Amino acid sequence: MTKTTRPFTPDWVSSPGDAIADLLEERDWTQAQLAERLGYTTKHISLLINGKAPINEETALKLERVMGSTAAFWLRYEAQYRAALAKKEEENRLKEWTSWLDQLPVKDLMNQGVIPKCRLIDKNKPSLVKKLLQFFGVASPEDWQNYYAGMEVAFRRTRKEQSDVGAISTWLRLGEIRAEQLDCPKYNKPKFEKAVREIRTLTMLPPEEFEPQMQKLCWEAGVVFVLVPSIKKAHVSGVARWLNLHKALIQLSLYGKTNDRFWFNFFHEAAHILLHDKENIFLDEWNSGESLKSEQESEADKWSREFLIPPEYEGELAKLKSKNDVIYFAERININPDIVVGRLQHDRLIDPSWMNDLKVGLHFQDIEMSRR
Repeated sequence: MTKTTRPFTPDWVSSPGDAIADLLEERDWTQAQLAERLGYTTKHISLLINGKAPINEETALKLERVMGSTAAFWLRYEAQYRAALAKKEEENRLKEWTSWLDQLPVKDLMNQGVIPKCRLIDKNKPSLVKKLLQFFGVASPEDWQNYYAGMEVAFRRTRKEQSDVGAISTWLRLGEIRAEQLDCPKYNKPKFEKAVREIRTLTMLPPEEFEPQMQKLCWEAGVVFVLVPSIKKAHVSGVARWLNLHKALIQLSLYGKTNDRFWFNFFHEAAHILLHDKENIFLDEWNSGESLKSEQESEADKWSREFLIPPEYEGELAKLKSKNDVIYFAERININPDIVVGRLQHDRLIDPSWMNDLKVGLHFQDIEMSRR
């Protein structure tokens, strides 16, 4: 039976000063004698031996001449010592920061494969903290709090229970990471207006066909379009934001999972990019309540409604009483029938339970087909 050996990882850190002290003992020298030979004060030698003063290039060369070994040996020893010291300090800090995990959707991130799956026990928590700091691209939980608490002002949430900063910031970061991997041309408003018009013609297609075309049209205009599965407690349908002065992002979650909602959400976020400033993060949820919406949100809603079903056709909506009426009307204005059904239900022109069989469900597995 073979015995497996584990690497030796002592919990103590040896400094170059320990080696200097050993050499002093071997030679029966005092610290004062070494100070004289090196041209340093006794106090400086004491600091060197106690690991409180670093060995620089000059000291390494002096040690090579007086104590032996090479300057490279002393510098390497010093670097290894400082790295080990930093690692030990880092381990202590990570242990102190484990309570931060309570603010984050750790299990969702495990399920999405962002961080490795493991039990949430004390032993595993420090390494999870480190992985999540790397995920968010921040140095500490305090820096995360400062950055995302600042962003929270722009979240524009409509209900207090839908303001889980940990969940929202996680969902936003997932989109940021995907967007960072796509280097697109600078934003061009006329091109994006043209792209949006072309995208409207795609509503009749299945997701595995429309999604790659949408991405390409947006990308060419300087807008990154990504789909990121929703995170529990985030309650988000989409976000429109500027990653920098020349690159915009539209991110959807498929929250609601029906085709009519998907298209309304996309054009709502497109309206934010076309109409509104670059400062805010327009984070939206479905059915947030008309009375609580900002002027910009109401403007984006109106733009999306009228873009999907132009005002000149609105008068006909009340006359659509059957599925055949809806299908014929949708064909005339070149749009998917489920978008018409969603509009009729939203405007209370039909009961919310009517014509739902015309609605198409939308799932991430459908979208994933387009990426294979």
